[in-house]
Amino acid sequence: MKKKVVLAFSGGLDTSFCCIYLSKDLGLEVHSVVVNTGGFSEEELAAIEKRAYDLGVESHTTIDETENYYRETIKYLIFGNVLKNATYPLSVSAERVCQATAIANYAKKIGAECVAHGSTGAGNDQVRFDMIFNTLIPGVEIITPIRDLKLSREEEIAYLAKHGVEINAEKAKYSINKGLWGTSVGGAETLTSNQYLPESAWPTQVTSTAPQTITIDFVKGEPVALNGEEIGAVKVIQHLQELAQPYGIGRDIHVGDTIIGIKGRVGFEAAGPLILIKAHHTLEKHTLTKWQLSWKDQISGFYGNYMHEGQMHDPVMRDIEAFLDSSQQTVTGRVIVELHPYRFIVVGIESAYDLMSTKFGSYGEMNKGYTGDDVKGFAKIFGNQTIIWHKVNRGGAE
Repeated sequence: MKKKVVLAFSGGLDTSFCCIYLSKDLGLEVHSVVVNTGGFSEEELAAIEKRAYDLGVESHTTIDETENYYRETIKYLIFGNVLKNATYPLSVSAERVCQATAIANYAKKIGAECVAHGSTGAGNDQVRFDMIFNTLIPGVEIITPIRDLKLSREEEIAYLAKHGVEINAEKAKYSINKGLWGTSVGGAETLTSNQYLPESAWPTQVTSTAPQTITIDFVKGEPVALNGEEIGAVKVIQHLQELAQPYGIGRDIHVGDTIIGIKGRVGFEAAGPLILIKAHHTLEKHTLTKWQLSWKDQISGFYGNYMHEGQMHDPVMRDIEAFLDSSQQTVTGRVIVELHPYRFIVVGIESAYDLMSTKFGSYGEMNKGYTGDDVKGFAKIFGNQTIIWHKVNRGGAE
């Protein structure tokens, strides 16, 4: 019997090559899988399935991981207010971790001896996929034809033509990767250090110009309602994206360190993620103590970087998630946001857990929980160690 191989399939040039190569040259039984994390339409999924069967796969499966993607990954990026290098909401890296995990679980389910992906040897995805496969399905052989054979696009096209497969392989000027947590944009400009993407490169053009006020309701850190309508977190993200992206909000270029040690740039548009993170962070600043906020900042930065590098299955990530879950118990309330062309404003919040309650005083105006004499004594004690240091080091203890 032929060995089974599960192929991470998108229907593009690289994975089309893999389909033929795995079956014709390696004699494997190919089972293709596309993992939907909120970036494909029904029409696109149908076209990918047809493509797979036209290429001769034994079976093709679509796995919808959108809800799992939110619950197991995006939720914690919101809880942690994670923006890599203070800019990027991890749109692609978080998605790849989810997709690799789903493919590994499917390979285990059907008892596949091999798993394959179409990564080249140049990017981050090869590391993410390999590490997760090695972790979740040890002993299952990983096959990466494009990387191993060091193929050019022209060689792939010629190979497919030889096997009677025609493919529209004209390279798009800009590469687009759309998912629930944002869309990445790569092109000639992102390969430089001094150029910005032109207006025409952005997938969503600016069509909204009139200012608009919206509200986002959070319950224990999770976005549950948009403009007063309770629709659940995934739909809040999707609807907020549809509402805000036409303003040109959330466009930027991220500069970061790749897993393999080189610098890289990528454009992205992520209006929904950026608004949610900023709105959530504002609500937290009202409802958490300063030390909760301080430790969250430190832990969340590590969490985002480790996720970016594909280390989602290290048990330390579950430990951090437990901390983040605990930190969200009072992060409940409504955030008011104004949308404008190319920018947004977080106006303020309403929450029963607001620690800025006037019951205890107003900053710079009046206090109700202590007296002026209390502050005089506190200031002496609070600065006592620093006072001692200066006295000792100004010429001897007194």
